Amino acid sequence: MRCDVIAVGTELLLGQIVDTNSSWIGEQLAAHGISSHVQVKVGDNIARITDQLSRRLDEADAVIMCGGLGPTHDDLTRQAIAAVMGVDLVHDDDVAEVILGMFASRGRRMAANNLRQALVPRGAVVIPQKRGTAPGLICPVGEKVVYAVPGVSHEMYEMMTRAILPDLVRRSGRTSVIRSRVLRTWGESESGLNERLDAVIAELDEPGDGKPTLAFLASGWEGIKVRLTAAAASAADADAILDAWEGRLRAIIHDVVFGVDDDTMESVVIALLAARGQTLAVAESVTGGLVTGRLTAVPGASRVLRGGVVSYASEVKFDVLGVTSGPVVTQQAAIEMAHGVRMRLGATVGLSLTGVAGPDEQDGVAVGTLHVGLVTADGAEHVMTYRLPATRDQMRQMSVISALNFLRLELAAN
Repeated sequence: MRCDVIAVGTELLLGQIVDTNSSWIGEQLAAHGISSHVQVKVGDNIARITDQLSRRLDEADAVIMCGGLGPTHDDLTRQAIAAVMGVDLVHDDDVAEVILGMFASRGRRMAANNLRQALVPRGAVVIPQKRGTAPGLICPVGEKVVYAVPGVSHEMYEMMTRAILPDLVRRSGRTSVIRSRVLRTWGESESGLNERLDAVIAELDEPGDGKPTLAFLASGWEGIKVRLTAAAASAADADAILDAWEGRLRAIIHDVVFGVDDDTMESVVIALLAARGQTLAVAESVTGGLVTGRLTAVPGASRVLRGGVVSYASEVKFDVLGVTSGPVVTQQAAIEMAHGVRMRLGATVGLSLTGVAGPDEQDGVAVGTLHVGLVTADGAEHVMTYRLPATRDQMRQMSVISALNFLRLELAAN
């Protein structure tokens, strides 16, 4: 079965919003064994939306439309679908009641145009909204189907998972179970991973049943994901295939694998510290609190994270953390920062970051330089220097995962 994707919204074409929804939808379709050949972005124009929907339905069995379901005059997805179906829009009392109830429960005045979201193409099935006001739609077009979901990401994720993916799988007639497993890696480039796994990839490409597919997904400061996807008669059989091939991959790239599936570098680090009964304090200069922010986003972080010091100014490094006066983007300064924050916050482990994010070099130190200092529970000092991408945002983001990975490796080694 083939399902293409249309993202609706002029803001997508203007670059005001990056279309991450389509990439997520494509990933989910692939994980459920549904082919997707084309993804299209189209602005808020009824003629162009209708034209693109008709084109996609000529080629695909199903189309997912994302966005354009809101209450304003430029939300045109419902009208376009109705035009392609050859039906009119009708008022759905149940949807209207949900919208009215949501505003009432929040004690907010509701603009009358919100009830435009209760208009649905005649013959469509409503996907009830659980997180917002705009419902989703399942719209039959002959033997084909159009799905409409809100452009708000968390609303779209929930509807896709609850209603659309199960409906697509049912329509596809597929009886096999598809399971995926993602190995999370850091410390190797995508091309480097591909090269190291060449022999395994060649074996997977050979004809034969009982083998998964393999794909790489570069994800910025989340690392590079290596996804295995297997189809089998049962979940247990699919998991057995994944177990075997995960073992094959780990035998080759074990040095850069830090987690699986929903693991993040920060969740892994917190788990390692908790298992050892250790606590952590962080001193950040170049990252300005990004490391501590990532750590505090993990449930249960309070078990191990004592806190952080954003020592952005040199004087804060000297006066608060006890760093020796002088250049502050050095390995020695990184070690002294780690000692200082460990002592100040009463933690067993101190981690520090100092570097140059740009746009200009500092005291002769090149942009993209990062020094990470670490003092472990036994008082041992560790330091590492990295040369990272020179754009400011990239450098700061890569600093976060590089420093946490440095900590992870030291914890795992002891």
